[in-house]
Amino acid sequence: MRQRVEYAVAWPFIKALQILPRPLARAFGIGLAWAVYLLHFRLRRVGMRNLALAFPGKSNRERAHILRGEFTSLGRQLAEVCRFPKYTAENIDEVVAYDGFENYERAAARGKGVLFLTAHFGGWELSAFAHSLHGHWMHVVMRPMDNIYLDRLIQDHRSMHGNKVVEKDNFVRGLLEAMKAGEAVGILMDTNMTPPQGVFVDFFGIPACTASGLARIALRTDAAVVPGFTIWDPELGKYRLRFDPAPELIRTGDDEADAIANTQLFTKIIEDYVRRYPDQWLWVHRRWKTRPEGQPSLY
Repeated sequence: MRQRVEYAVAWPFIKALQILPRPLARAFGIGLAWAVYLLHFRLRRVGMRNLALAFPGKSNRERAHILRGEFTSLGRQLAEVCRFPKYTAENIDEVVAYDGFENYERAAARGKGVLFLTAHFGGWELSAFAHSLHGHWMHVVMRPMDNIYLDRLIQDHRSMHGNKVVEKDNFVRGLLEAMKAGEAVGILMDTNMTPPQGVFVDFFGIPACTASGLARIALRTDAAVVPGFTIWDPELGKYRLRFDPAPELIRTGDDEADAIANTQLFTKIIEDYVRRYPDQWLWVHRRWKTRPEGQPSLY
């Protein structure tokens, strides 16, 4: 019952974001996100704690500025996700422009599959969506939303142009099959994990339990790992879907050590993007919740 009520409350806002002209929809989405920022003390507290851990040299005022920027970024993305049904191959370039597309082409041409390394950064929901509108559908590994009605709506939006959702329960088999077929998979690997699915690597100099599945699949299949981030560019007034060259995997012959080393490599790529665009990452997630044995909680 509660989930239905939540969906009923959200529906008028979703329709408004679809109907309004894009600039007004973005402003409305940002306004909604700012309302959450002002009303949700726990999220602000987690965000400020994470920023203190990542940027100990910054003042509270600087950290608060970054956190407010994150909610602006979330609100902007909310508006775009609600407007997915309005976008086509002919008009998506008004919202998302490719940057470094040749890096994807080079990786796909190897024929061994492509693993997109990405994070809850910028317009992450637009990445696979825009790419699929240009004819490059992919598998997307994502955790379902808690509200089943909103989750069904979002999944319909994500998959309306060919993208397929990989169930977490079938994660390994789904990825192996996709790589064998030379297909692409997008993986958000910046969330807190627990052992044995996660291994500890440094993120902003602090051990963070991180999913090692992407590294293990890449080592096993020799698939190319392409960093892909959808960055809001205020000068362009739209997003840049940036693909970087696939990094060379670390191979020493020790499978477990290589999985950890490559997970660290991928995490450093994410960290570099977050450092460059700190107001576009999801600071309100408890990224360092799982601690190495014997270490106290950071929250």
